[in-house]
Parts: sequence; structure tokens; C-alpha cells
Amino acid sequence: MHGVSANTPPEATSHRSVAEKPLLRFITCGSVDDGKSTLIGRMLYDAGLAQDDLLETLEKDSKKHGTQGDELDFALLVDGLAAEREQGITIDVAYRYFATDKRKFIVADTPGHEQYTRNMATGASTADLAVLLVDARKGILSQTQRHSVIVSMLGVRHVVVAVNKMDLVDYSEDVFRKIERDFAEFARHLRFLSIYVVPLVAKDGDNLVRPGAKMAWHKGPPLLTYLEGVAIEDGSIIAPFRYPVQWVNRPSHDFRGFSGFICGGNIRPGDIVRILPLGRDTQIARIVTYDGDLDSAFSGQSVTLTLTEEIDISRGDLLCSPVSPAKVGDRLKAKLLWLVREPLTLGKSYLLKIGAKTTPATVKAVTARIEIESGLAAPLREEGETLAFNAIGEAELTLDSVVVCDPYLENRETGGFILIDRITNETVAVGMVESATASERGAPALLEASYASMEGLPTPPISLQTRRRSLVKALSWRVLGSILTFAVVFGFTENLGLSAAITATEALIKIAAYYLHERVWSRSKYGINGADEEPSLPPDDVGL
Repeated sequence: MHGVSANTPPEATSHRSVAEKPLLRFITCGSVDDGKSTLIGRMLYDAGLAQDDLLETLEKDSKKHGTQGDELDFALLVDGLAAEREQGITIDVAYRYFATDKRKFIVADTPGHEQYTRNMATGASTADLAVLLVDARKGILSQTQRHSVIVSMLGVRHVVVAVNKMDLVDYSEDVFRKIERDFAEFARHLRFLSIYVVPLVAKDGDNLVRPGAKMAWHKGPPLLTYLEGVAIEDGSIIAPFRYPVQWVNRPSHDFRGFSGFICGGNIRPGDIVRILPLGRDTQIARIVTYDGDLDSAFSGQSVTLTLTEEIDISRGDLLCSPVSPAKVGDRLKAKLLWLVREPLTLGKSYLLKIGAKTTPATVKAVTARIEIESGLAAPLREEGETLAFNAIGEAELTLDSVVVCDPYLENRETGGFILIDRITNETVAVGMVESATASERGAPALLEASYASMEGLPTPPISLQTRRRSLVKALSWRVLGSILTFAVVFGFTENLGLSAAITATEALIKIAAYYLHERVWSRSKYGINGADEEPSLPPDDVGL
């Protein structure tokens, strides 16, 4: 057997258990024919992660569909669709799972053709890192730029620029350095935290698993070594608690739980959570799983939560931190990536799906477009301009009902949504929330939520200051003042009796003056807002 796959028992692949290894989700993207599928296939082959039966199939397929003559066509290890093999292109997103001694990996091989950009966006939406392929002969192309902007917009903060086919430019360091500079200049505004540029020859395996002998001028590690060691921060664990309810779990009359995926923060039994959009605060009773109850759960886990109270909660609601709650609104400002050839129609009713919540929505206006060449927002070229196929822009949306969300930059799970055509059921756009507000129509629901959050809570005490309190405050304040007065007088006179008499007289006069001053002002309404008006109560029909 040449190697092992991700399905092989952990003890056969590593001395470390799979559970102990960190997971890295990454995608390969870039323009057409830059070698994305070949890179993954060759890397799996050289790392010993391809099973013998796959290699036998690869040999047969290479003779039938291969593009490398008598050599193995490693792209066929990944391209599984018949159309992909016949045309030699990637169409759908192909996921591969594998593990080395240091890390687990889930790689998404995404298509480079412009017409399949929607599939590329699907792969990028869950990725931690992007491997961006660049043909050394062609340099940075428009599709390279488009994919870079999309991965940045979808929250990918780490990028590897893999400059492939270096053999076709005689392994030239000058060519490599120019591409490195060009990408660094282009990506200045794309919010990437790390960019690693590596020269390689995917079909020969140079700089994939082992250093390339003909590119000794490159001092960095091979691609797989870099992927094993790159640090990916997981900010979701320390983020505010977020728990979209996916299913009301009621297997019997004596159990009612709410199943979902924790996409931010952590939770323990006894913690207070806020139910949105209801707005009511309640307490967690249990964290239930198939293997038994947990003492705590954190971001990335799927669990069932039960509450200490019987509250009407439905699919699409959100449990969150009451200290840092999510936003609730029916007006969204968002970035949109348009995925279909029919242009966006302003005012047309689409379905907006965010998490488990679906509601009718219309795009009120497109306020800016994102320039692919720079990744920056630019004004519209003409009035009434919308978004065409594969265009990216900023838009304002109006929803038929309120949704619960976060800005996408704060939480990818609660800040991302899709737009669906109501006639064809086709996904026409992916969106990233920038802000959410409530219109006058949505305000009554939020007012009801604010009242609901107070339900069952004790009435805050109203404190009225009594005469006795005023006297005690005056006496306690004067103790320190009297000590200082005595010390100062004794310092000048060195006479204990005289110092004590002056201190006592001064204390009595000031206590009386302070007490009288407080009583006078406690009876005065001067300077108090609305003092001359009767306090008003909300009308009976508020929130109805």
C-alpha cells in the first residue's frame, strides 16, 4: 500500500490521536488551469495519503482521460465528476479529508471558471486558509483578483500564494519576485493577516512535500510543512455566546429541548441567556448530548439545551449572551456577491435565509460596487445600476420580518445569508451583514421584546433619602474633616484643650449647615427634567 487515507484508523497514521490534532480547513482557488486539482492530488501522493486502490484507478484514468502523456495525471485523484474528467476542468467543489502526524485537514478543491464562482464561494465560506494558485507565466489575472476579494469578503484571513508551473519559466527567481510584489500591492486592502508566497511545480511535486532542488533560492518551507504549522486563531471561542435554534426537540411529553450548533462563546448550566427576537432572559437548565449531559459546551459543538422555564421558542430563534446580545432588525446593510446571469432587480421579492430563519426580502438600493482590481468600494457608474453576474457590491435590504444577526466580521455564522429566487428556488446571491436596524414597522416588536425581557424580574427598588440617613451621612463625612482640623490647630497652638474646643465648634456648625442644606434641596424641584409635568405612561396599544 502506497499510503493511507483519512478513513484509516488513527493508530495507523500517527502516534497522536485524531482528536488531539488541530484541524485546518483550506481551499484551493485561482484562475482556470492554474493547477489546483493537480496540486492536491500530487501532495496526497507524495505524503503517502493515497490508497493503493485509488492509485490503480488513477493509472487507468490517466491513460483514458489524462493530460500528462504517459505520466500520472494527479488532478484525477480529486476531479470525480465524469464531465470534469472528460473536459479536464473542475466544476463542483471536491472535499478531501486527510491527516498527517501534526494536523488534520479538510481541503476544498474549487473551480476556477468564472461561471462556477458560486461553487468557489461555497468552499470559501467555511475555510480558515486559502491556497491561491497563480500560473508563473501569466501572473495575477482578473479571476485571481476576484477569488482573492471573495475569500477576504468571506472572512478568510490567511492566504498562501502558490506560484505554480515554475518549470515553464526556467525556475526564474525574478519572475517569482515580481508576482510576489504584485500580489502584495494588490492585497493591501484585503484584511489578510498572513500571506505566504511559495514557488512550486505541482505536477513534479517540487516544494509540495519536499523542497525543490531547482529552486534553492527559496528559503521558506514546502507547502505541506507550512500548512502543518500555520497558526489559525479561533476567535469564536472567546466571542459572545450565540446559539441559533435549529430544531425543537420534543421526543416525549416530559422533555422539551432546543437543538442547534454553538457558533460563538461557551455555555454552562445556570448561565443566563437572552432569547431573540423575543427579548426574554432565562436560565440554562441542562446541556444534553447523545452521550449524556455536559458540564459546559463551547463554540463548534452541536448540543441540545433545556431551560428552567417553559418558553415558546421556535426554529430560527437565537439564544445569546444578555451582556453582548445580537442585533435585531428588518433593515440590513450588507455586501452582496451576485451569482446568476440575470441581474439583480431592485424591489423584487426574494427569500432571505440567515441561519435557520427565512423571510421575504427586497433589495432597496445598491449603494456601491466593489472594484475587483483593488477590493475597494467605488461609486456606481450610473443611477439605478444594480449587480450583474459575479459582481460584488454594497446594498440596503428591506425584510418582511425582523431577523437576529451579527456583523459578518464579528461572526460568520450569524452574519452570513443567501438570497433565493422565489420562482426558481435558485440561490442568486450570498450576503454578509454589515449592520441591522429596525424600521418603524419593526419597532413595536422590539418594544414588546424589551417588556418581555423584564417579565418575572423583581421591580427595581426606589430609594428615598430619610432625615436619619442625611444626618448619618453628615456625621460620617465630618469625622475625617474634624481630625484634620484638630491636627492643623494643634500644630500651630500645641494646646490640646484649645484645639479640641475649636474642632468641636467647627464640627457642630458644619453638621448643622450641611443638614439644613440637604433638606432644602431635597424639597426643591429646580433643575429636574419634567418636574413640572406629570409622568406619562405608554398608551394601551403600544406593541399591539
